[in-house]
Amino acid sequence: MLASYKLEILTTSLRRRQPPVPIGRNYEASGTCFRQPSKFDSTCTLKSQPVKQCCMRRNRDMEASSTTTAEQNGSPGMQGASASTMAAKWVAEVVASPLFYLVAGFIAIKLVESTGEQSLSIFIFAALPVTLLTALSNSSLGKKVQEQLMAKLPELDAKADALKARHEEARGRMSQWYGPDRRRLPGSLGSAPHLLGSVAGDSGFDPLGLGADTTTFSRHYEAELVHARWAMLGAIGCLVPEILSIRGVELGEPVWWKVGAAKLKDDLTINWGGIQGFRIAGKQGIGIIAACQLVLMGGPEYARYVGIRSLEPVGVHLPGVQNYPGGAPFDPLGISENPDEFVLQTVKEIKNGRLAMVAMLGYFAQAALTQEGPVKNLFDFFEDPVHNNIMKYLTR
Repeated sequence: MLASYKLEILTTSLRRRQPPVPIGRNYEASGTCFRQPSKFDSTCTLKSQPVKQCCMRRNRDMEASSTTTAEQNGSPGMQGASASTMAAKWVAEVVASPLFYLVAGFIAIKLVESTGEQSLSIFIFAALPVTLLTALSNSSLGKKVQEQLMAKLPELDAKADALKARHEEARGRMSQWYGPDRRRLPGSLGSAPHLLGSVAGDSGFDPLGLGADTTTFSRHYEAELVHARWAMLGAIGCLVPEILSIRGVELGEPVWWKVGAAKLKDDLTINWGGIQGFRIAGKQGIGIIAACQLVLMGGPEYARYVGIRSLEPVGVHLPGVQNYPGGAPFDPLGISENPDEFVLQTVKEIKNGRLAMVAMLGYFAQAALTQEGPVKNLFDFFEDPVHNNIMKYLTR
């Protein structure tokens, strides 16, 4: 008992003789707290709070004090860190902006023109976006961008989860498009029992049972949505060149299905919108065009394969889900911030996309039967609807 008492006195004496702990160093050591005289002692004592909390708070306060002092003194280290932080923030904002890619496209066109439109330079410029983003993600600045994003990620994910919950509530309010009371196709066409109205455009139609398995259903729905979006772009893209040609714009070959053959046979130059010089690979052969297309589309397709977290290495957080990633690159107008409008737009998108896929099928059928473009077919029908219709080609 006496030995234990002497040991306690000796230990207390040694603690009091400990040298001052440098600012910024943890005050906690082996479950005890080095009680150095400071202005924090009056508000944080061993009697009023547990030792660990006392040490953590004092350590935090003194680190903040040292940081403030360093900033006031204009420490070169702090200034360098601040500059790199601002640069990383700026890079992340630029990469997330759709305008960045539009401006990059214009710059690429000018660079290609300045180099004499050589095949190698065209391929390099086409690969530049993916190359730069990859280089950024592996650079020291890219690491800083990632660190900033990781620090904010819990907050961003919490906001994203809250927004997804609001979207789900909006779907519950729109019973005409979602849930068991949604609109369906009549009769047996809209009676698939495994379709529960959980996604946009679910009208109960699945005669082959392709969506009976949950994993298969998700994969098929994603494929349908991707094809729908491409079809909407393609349906417009097939019409615009013909309309411009009718208005007198020189395009070389305005009919969509004839462009490939014309490119193979003739030295055809393709300019976007008929604007002279507004092209990247339009003057090259099919091989270079295909290679550029592969490089340009390879990056986005790989990102889609990786998933919703694919752009985080370059500091871009996507708050949505796989089919609707959202964020500045994919939702620049901020439609997803309005849950009712967002949910309604998803329904409109898939409906218009399905219509566009049917339209593209019609374009293919027209091209095979009439050997003309869709705009020419339409004008011919308006000129003489009695004779210029489908019956003319089916009966000949």
